[in-house]
Parts: sequence; structure tokens; C-alpha cells
Amino acid sequence: MKKYYFVFCKDDLMLERQADGTYTIPYQEEPPTETKPWTTILNITPLDGIEVKAYSIDMPPTNEGKLPTSNLKPPTSNLQPQIEFEMCPLRQSYYKLPEALYLKAGKCAELLYWDRNTKFCGMCGGQMHFHTDISKRCEMCGKEVWPSLATAIIVRITRGDEILLARGRNFKRDFYGLIAGFVETGETLEEAVRREAMEETGLSITNIRYFASQPWPYPSGLMVGFTADYAGGELHLQREELKKAGWFHKTNLPNLPEKLSIARRLIDDWLEH
Repeated sequence: MKKYYFVFCKDDLMLERQADGTYTIPYQEEPPTETKPWTTILNITPLDGIEVKAYSIDMPPTNEGKLPTSNLKPPTSNLQPQIEFEMCPLRQSYYKLPEALYLKAGKCAELLYWDRNTKFCGMCGGQMHFHTDISKRCEMCGKEVWPSLATAIIVRITRGDEILLARGRNFKRDFYGLIAGFVETGETLEEAVRREAMEETGLSITNIRYFASQPWPYPSGLMVGFTADYAGGELHLQREELKKAGWFHKTNLPNLPEKLSIARRLIDDWLEH
């Protein structure tokens, strides 16, 4: 029976290039690459009734972005066309894959990351073994662990016909995004929104409203989006977090975040409405 195989090499995902130039995930009966005796193949929640598997490979892609042919299983027949595989960073796969496959790829990446980081028990140091598809149990003390998420909030703050945009110090490209931060223990999502706005910008906000959420598998996050209105204060940036920030009108917007992010969805929603 054919299955989807989500194959990762570090942060890159294997894609199958189809005859029409579009991309998909390898869908076949056996893994698309050779697997080793120690290769862990994870069982992932099925997609539209189709089994899903995920595993990692050690062989890096070539400079052309394709796996060496020696690492690919050959066709079973000379009459079967050679399947073309390419490696693609997970973020960029958003622009090549159907949304359902991109989201499933993110889930696979998160579970592979969790598997790599839970080889040993945090209580006694014993080896951890899979107990179910999404849990592990220590062979010595019996402690069980499950995948965890780092929950973060992101908020669109508006003032009349202006939006607050900020340039984070950790941004790798030259764009402006929204105020965001991780939720701390003991606080609600709304409290986190208020705290992050005050800490990063010195502004007080009101009328906090839930917008949407988004899995963020970089490496294991959940982004919860909100909108809010400016209530008062002057901009005083938290320089450890932000390089720049300011109020922008629709007619003078800076470079914006990529389409794959909930930040862009929040901004586009403001532009449309």
C-alpha cells in the first residue's frame, strides 16, 4: 500500500518534482531512500486516509539541491521513468506544496525534532523508547514524555488608519513584522499580549481580540494571533528585541513578512478591511 514519505535532511525536506513542474511528497509503497537499521521511521497521523511516515537521512543534498542518485532507490523496471527528487528548506516548501502537505510536513518536522531531543530520560538518564506513536517511556524509571509546544502570541496593533510595525533583531531579512513573544507560565494569552506590547514598545493597548492560530514548526511552536487598539503611551523600544518600530499608513508600508506567516495574514486582513 502506498504511503506518503516525508524525508528530512537537517532542515530540508525531500520533494518529488512531477512531469508538469509541480511538486508533491514521495507517495509510494517503500521509502524513497535507503534506510539503515538504526533509522527511526515515525508513524504520523494519516492524511485523507493515506498513511504518513517520516524519517531523517544523513546524506546532505548536493549543490544543485538534489540528492545524490546513489542514495535513491532505482526504479523497479527500466520502463518506469526516473523519479526526480529535490531537497527544499521547509519554509520554502510552503510555496511549492499544496497547503495540506506543507502543514503535514511541519508536523513531521516537529515530531522528528522531538524524537532527536528525547533519546534519554530527563529524570534518571535512562534510554527512552516509543510507547505510542506520540509518547515515549523510560526503560529505567518509567517516566513518560509527549511532544511539547512553545506557545507564542502575535498581535496587530492599530491606531486609527495606522498600523504598528517593528523590525526584530533576530530577523534574517529586511522586513517589518508585528509584536510577538512567548507566553509565560501562569498567564493567559491576553495577559501575554498586553505584557509583550508594553515590554517591547512601551504602549498600552485595549480591545484585544482573537484572530487565528498557526502551527509554527521552527522548531515546535504555536502562534496565536490577536488584534488590538492603541490605548496610550509613546514608543520606547526594547532594544534587546527590536531594532526599529513605527506607525505606518497603508500608503507607505515597508517590506512585509512572507505569505506563509500569520503575521502577514494579520497585516493583509487589515489592508483588506
